[in-house]
Amino acid sequence: MLIVETIAKVRRAHFVQGKSIKAICRELKVSRKVVRKIVRSEATEFRYERGHQPRPKLGGFTEKLEVLLAANEAKPARERLTLVRVFEDLRGQGYEGSYDAVRRYAKRWKSERASSPPAAYVPLSFAPGEVYQFDWSHEIVVLGGVTTTVKVAHVRLCHSRMLFVRA
Repeated sequence: MLIVETIAKVRRAHFVQGKSIKAICRELKVSRKVVRKIVRSEATEFRYERGHQPRPKLGGFTEKLEVLLAANEAKPARERLTLVRVFEDLRGQGYEGSYDAVRRYAKRWKSERASSPPAAYVPLSFAPGEVYQFDWSHEIVVLGGVTTTVKVAHVRLCHSRMLFVRA
């Protein structure tokens, strides 16, 4: 993988030091194709992202894998199977592919389910004076040089979020 530092070294060697592509290849142990690509383009970073991930062996087993993943998701957290165990269960059903294909599919399946919006959102709104929250606390204060424990009432109005405190 090309990193920004390697790209900078190639550009510096070619444009500043005037070295040939062949010399740069020998020095940095990078192919001529890569050096030409760096020299001809203005890009400072090269990334490869696969557009479509083929899954030839997983193809017929996607429905079974989805059932296993959904059943696993429905279980309590302590009883859930690891992805390796899900893979082993799939292997028991005749799947001959790799664990990595199952892992990638499960990751995408989980992200698709997590990105779905919640079913409903109900904002809480209150009319003035309709609702409040109330609590007691015991505070230690110094009154006239004497340490005293005082009971304090806390009231918060839900409409304005204003706080009232009375000792």
